[in-house]
Amino acid sequence: MRSPADGRANHPADGPATAPATGAPRAGADRAARHRVVITGLGVVTSVGTGVDAFADSLRAGRSGAKPIGAFDTTGFAYANACEITDFEPADWLEAQEPEDLGRAAQFAAAASRMAVADAGLTAERVRAVRSLVSVGTTDGESRDLDHLTALQVAEGEDALDPVAARRVWPNRLSAGIVRELGLEDVETVTVPTACAAGNYAVGYGYDAISSGDVDMALCGGADALCRKTFTGFYRLGTIAPDVCRPFDADRQGILTGEGAGILLMESLESARARGATIYAEVLGYGLSCDASHPVAPDRDSIARCITAAHRNAGIEPADVDFISAHGTGTRANDVTEVGAIRQVFGEDLPRTVSIKSMIGHTMGAASALASAACALALRDGFIPPTINHRSTDPECAVDCVPNEAVTAELKVVQNNGLAFGGNNAVLVLGAWQQAA
Repeated sequence: MRSPADGRANHPADGPATAPATGAPRAGADRAARHRVVITGLGVVTSVGTGVDAFADSLRAGRSGAKPIGAFDTTGFAYANACEITDFEPADWLEAQEPEDLGRAAQFAAAASRMAVADAGLTAERVRAVRSLVSVGTTDGESRDLDHLTALQVAEGEDALDPVAARRVWPNRLSAGIVRELGLEDVETVTVPTACAAGNYAVGYGYDAISSGDVDMALCGGADALCRKTFTGFYRLGTIAPDVCRPFDADRQGILTGEGAGILLMESLESARARGATIYAEVLGYGLSCDASHPVAPDRDSIARCITAAHRNAGIEPADVDFISAHGTGTRANDVTEVGAIRQVFGEDLPRTVSIKSMIGHTMGAASALASAACALALRDGFIPPTINHRSTDPECAVDCVPNEAVTAELKVVQNNGLAFGGNNAVLVLGAWQQAA
């Protein structure tokens, strides 16, 4: 089974490439020999709306999903807000599986895949008839079930396990649940565990598979559910905001954890045109890096190398980028480091740089996948989503974060950053496909 970086002559952590990268040739005849990859369907489950229309409306309106946590007991925490989904009914979306057979994250992923297939104007039978890939990124897998199992053991002894929950915790059930829900057969299935950059990793995996002709269609993205383990971990690190997330703001105090799923249906441009599909955007390329220099602290140079690799892979220059969807966690160190890396590549003339985590929180493995969906909607509809909760920009960041209100913009190329603990970075470049010949 391929890794997204396998066979890549220009692994983003390395220096300049001496040969084209697998799946994303950068110029001339090499690019023409590969399939162009487009996004034709989106499926989203978020705290500000389920379904592509609700999500798009919330992005334009700058809605916040922040609220007090109801998923678990927060006694003992000084503050406990998160971007929790409170209106999701899995039975409304699942047709081939019982909701209780899937953990919450897998429910999100399977539902979002159903949405993406329908949004692309396809049926499960049509996808089933072609070679396909399912690639889902995650940070926590089914840690909500692990929370439950751990609580049982603490309360009743180490042998006290819930067999239904225990069967659901295998992380690969996030991708396997999609396969079962859609009844796919000629399919490659992978769950990508590269933490908060995993959604972009998964999309890059699908890009390589389609552009090289290995598969005809791909359902790629990320999913995670709100859990006590992750909230507590970030709380103990001192990185949970007491009220809301304020990326790039002088008064920012940290993240809000969130949950949800974003699934992109991708196919070749030839396939999309042949069936008259509506195209959201073209996937131009991506870059990866893994510096492994520190468990949690970001590395500016490694992020900059990743951005440069993504540009090279996509065949663009920094000046071509119309806006950046930043990782933008809202922590003191991460925002400054990320902007420093962007400035290292772009110089002082930075494109607008926004963070939708201000609206939907940090959805972990779903974060960059949902941001990719937001970028695709921005390209289709001609707007830049805002960074909400903004008061005043931190001089150490000094970016135009499109504060509080979306702006109308003619967009051709957008960049989506996904950064993770351990130095796992993935940067995706999308383009308005008409402009990216």
